[in-house]
Amino acid sequence: MKIVCDEHIPFLVEAVRREWQEVEICPMNPDKIDANTVRDADILALRTRTKVNGHLLKGSRVRMVCTATIGFDHIDTAYCDAHHIRWTSCPGCNAQAVCNYIEEALDEYLIASGLTAARSDSEAVLQQRGLTLGIVGVGHVGSRVARMAERKGLRVLLNDPPQGIGVSLGEIAENCDIITFHVPLTMPPSPPYRGGRRVFPTWHLCDGAFLAKCKPGALIINAARGGVVDEQALLLSGHPYILDTWENEPHITPELAQHAFRASMHIAGYSLQGKRNATQMCLDAIAEAFSLPRIDISLYRYADTKKGDSAPGWLARISDSLKKDTTAFELLRKSYLLREE
Repeated sequence: MKIVCDEHIPFLVEAVRREWQEVEICPMNPDKIDANTVRDADILALRTRTKVNGHLLKGSRVRMVCTATIGFDHIDTAYCDAHHIRWTSCPGCNAQAVCNYIEEALDEYLIASGLTAARSDSEAVLQQRGLTLGIVGVGHVGSRVARMAERKGLRVLLNDPPQGIGVSLGEIAENCDIITFHVPLTMPPSPPYRGGRRVFPTWHLCDGAFLAKCKPGALIINAARGGVVDEQALLLSGHPYILDTWENEPHITPELAQHAFRASMHIAGYSLQGKRNATQMCLDAIAEAFSLPRIDISLYRYADTKKGDSAPGWLARISDSLKKDTTAFELLRKSYLLREE
């Protein structure tokens, strides 16, 4: 059995070579993962940088695709299902890290806007301001963000139609001072029902019409998927915004980055714990699918013990680096040191 994997998934190669000696594992730079290099693989373990579709998989012996990420919009799941190829993602693996990113974003914005004097201000300060945070998508991340925001003293409105939770998207736009998105990227289907269930597309969920309904000066935050926000509409709207995910990563629009209150290179979920969780979930899925012994990586230590910047103001420092050179998006992302939660 052979696994082809993205070389940037921590612990995976070490764990497989140590525990599953009958399994061959081939780590690769994601740029080298193509139809030729996966042809004789049984399992792919990847991240968002690899597009998994018929072009990659046709003619291969791949039986399973694991992505060490929450999102799976880079996988053509319909193709996999039609060709009996198992696929799995890691929902919730880095939810706390993304929540921490949103908290840092809120702290920096509230201080810069004069809405709080310091991070240590009491909940009563924000309650007195009467600020409302709207959360679109109340899953693993959104639910954590809601609890964090309530602890800070923010009023919280929720929107999650698939779960039947909260108010309408229009009410979010009309009533919220800050709006943050935590939804998967799904394209508009035709027809809008699949298997008897309604599909809720999220592509350009935040579009010109939505932004026009928003309160003047409402802050937009997107740390979900780039296509959730219509970036040109956002730029033209005049609303302040914070972006971690972009429509055309890694080739982001310089003007969009320059006008952002904060801009980062899709690292909201980059934490030591989040990466460890994702690897464990991938290994568990492979073990279950192929009747292999479970590997527990809880005792594995990072070879590089150097930790990333997590001191207050870390998002501002990341943003400054990206704004200096937006063409360095991928380089900055690859060299980013993981934060601790």
